[in-house]
Parts: sequence; C-alpha cells; structure tokens
Amino acid sequence: MGPCAIDRRGDNPLERCLESISEDLSSETGLSVGLCHQIVIKDLNMIRTSSKFVPRILTEEQKEVRMDVCKNMVEMTRTDPEWMQKIITGDETWVYQYDPETTNVNLANGGEPKPKKARFTKSKVKTLLVTFFYINGLVHHEFIPFGRTINQEVYLRIMRRLREAVRLKRPERWQNNDWILHVDNARPHTAHVVLQFLAKHSTIQIPHPPYSPDLAPNDFFLYPKSKKKLKGRKFDNVDMIQAESKTTLRNLSKSDFISCFDNWKKRWNRCIEAGGAYFEKY
Repeated sequence: MGPCAIDRRGDNPLERCLESISEDLSSETGLSVGLCHQIVIKDLNMIRTSSKFVPRILTEEQKEVRMDVCKNMVEMTRTDPEWMQKIITGDETWVYQYDPETTNVNLANGGEPKPKKARFTKSKVKTLLVTFFYINGLVHHEFIPFGRTINQEVYLRIMRRLREAVRLKRPERWQNNDWILHVDNARPHTAHVVLQFLAKHSTIQIPHPPYSPDLAPNDFFLYPKSKKKLKGRKFDNVDMIQAESKTTLRNLSKSDFISCFDNWKKRWNRCIEAGGAYFEKY
C-alpha cells in the first residue's frame, strides 16, 4: 500500500486519511472498518511522515561516480589538512517573491524509510542569486538582472568578478593562486569558454558528481538556511527580495560556515557508506 498524502485544509486530515485507508481495506477484506482502523494504527504502526525529495533515481554508474568523488575528497583531506581552507564553492538559486511554508505529509510504517517524490518547480516572480563562499564566510554574491538567466557569457563575467573578489577578500590565497574552485556540472559552469578562462589563470577545480545537491554546500547549507527566514513572507518587488536576501546572508556567522564544511566532510563518508545512494539529511 502506497503512502497517503494528507490534505491539511480540512479538520482532522490524519483521521480522514486513516478512515479512507480503513474503508478500502474493509471493502477488500470483508473485515469491519473499525477493525481495519485498529490494524492500521496499532498493528502496522502507521504514522505521519514527510516525503523525501530526491533529484532523480540514480543509476549504478552514477552512484559509483558519487562514491569515487567522495573517496577522493576524503583522501585529499587526509593528505593535506589545510586543503579545505583553499576551497571556494559556488552556485546559483532562485529566490521567490513568495515561498510558502509547506509540509508534504504522508502515512508510512514507523520503521520504513521516507517515501520519495520528485521536487516540484515554482513559477513566480523571482530573482537569481549567485553565491561563492569558503570555510570562514562569503567571498562573492550577486544578483542576475531581472528577466535574465545564466548562460556561458554571463557566467564568464561572473568568474571575472569572482577572481576580483578573491583578490580583495582572500589576498593570502590570491598572491600564490592557492585557491580551489568547486561548482556543480551545470552547463554554464562547464562551458568551453569558461573552462578556457579558468585554465588560462591556472584555477584548479575539484569535481562534483552529477545530480548531487546533497554533496553541494550551497544546496545543503547556504540556500536552505538563508531562505528559511524568507519563507511565508510576500515581497512587493524584486528589489525587496534582493534586499532581504542580502540581509539573511549577512546574518550568517563564521561558525555557520565552519559547521557547513564539517558537515560536508561527514556527507562524503555518509555517501560512501550508502554505496553512492542518496542518504538521509545529516
């Protein structure tokens, strides 16, 4: 029996869902609705649980890639204790005019893993935020002009501005070109013109496995944490969205970023232990 999504708009949605399951069981088995209800609650230990969203169902090859990347990251950390200090990780995300607080609630056995669903795509007034940070804080962030997205030309200009930000904010790394770039495999990030630019300036990149937001610091730390205080609030225009987004970014502390990088290391090991599969939130 699959999970039952609960509609929160009415009274006692859990009871309605349980009653529906019990009625279905009763019609199929000939048992009374009351007995079926008791079996669902007491014997099967059905409870409310949130769905687990995953980017996609991974192939075995993709799982192996995830494991290989994580093993390499773990090894680099072992051989060079200061290696993570060199990393600047970046990504982009949409910030919405209104992002409601929603909880997808389901019924599942208490001992079962959370059910999986594909993540839905929002379509509202929004602005595109680009961020880069290291273990002690933000290095660079900017907003893409309203109505535009990131292509290879736009991303190349972002890379130029990032290099200038590194020069100003991390001069000790800039002087010896002793910093490492970490981004995901989005097309603008891997465009030939972008890779040429990075190679020209001897910028080292570390690999990121495809379909792996659970291993991307922006996705598992920065964006969820910075957007949390924006949820449930409605902004009048893009300027207000951007202003509030900047405030939430500024309010992140040095210890927040350090904890993120510590969590990142733990996630590598969690991924390896899971055989490359997605794992529960750490």
